[in-house]
Amino acid sequence: MKMAPNAVNVALELLAERRYGDFARRALGLLYEQRVAYGLRRDLEIPLVPPQAKIPIRIREMQDKDLPALFDGIESGMSRKERVEMLTRRAHLEAAIPTCYVAEDERNGAPCYFQWLMGPQQNARIQAFFPPGIFPVLRADEALLENAYTPVAYRGNGIMSAAMALIAERAATLGCRYVITFVEKDNIASLKGCKRSGFAPYLERAESRFLFNLIRRRRFRALGVS
Repeated sequence: MKMAPNAVNVALELLAERRYGDFARRALGLLYEQRVAYGLRRDLEIPLVPPQAKIPIRIREMQDKDLPALFDGIESGMSRKERVEMLTRRAHLEAAIPTCYVAEDERNGAPCYFQWLMGPQQNARIQAFFPPGIFPVLRADEALLENAYTPVAYRGNGIMSAAMALIAERAATLGCRYVITFVEKDNIASLKGCKRSGFAPYLERAESRFLFNLIRRRRFRALGVS
């Protein structure tokens, strides 16, 4: 996943839109930027009553029939941030790294959330697909949740917490006790949603970017959570 061209393109789009303040901040960020994310972990041996969404949902693996509803129209009617998020998830889909799960609206069968759950069997593919060093190599008893998305029409229904809790439990079929995920430190809404799903911080990832994202340094620091 090559990030430097995309980062430059975003800066140029801001300039073309005459968003000079945003452009200046983005340009400075291309020279040097630091980001911090929390690694969150859930222990499946600790009992959890999954939170309930405002609508009835059930979890299943993604099917071909879901793709038009989830991925068609990426280029139209979306903000820049939304387009980037969806294109990232499409790239993940095309990489065919299993397994992507869907939360289905039981009232009409429509997909209303999706997220990948990946076990240690996929370590090589995870490390090859995602930016180098962005995720630790999974241990034999760990699974990774990544690239969640809730369609706009379904937001505000508490689906993320409910679906994430249920998808995480599928890790037991992979022989995993722990499920981990990463959330940016300033994404308060997602951090709260993960907490409701049984996840707690156990790791901090600090990422420094230099010179148009061409140089990146990442380090992990344990937070002392058992």
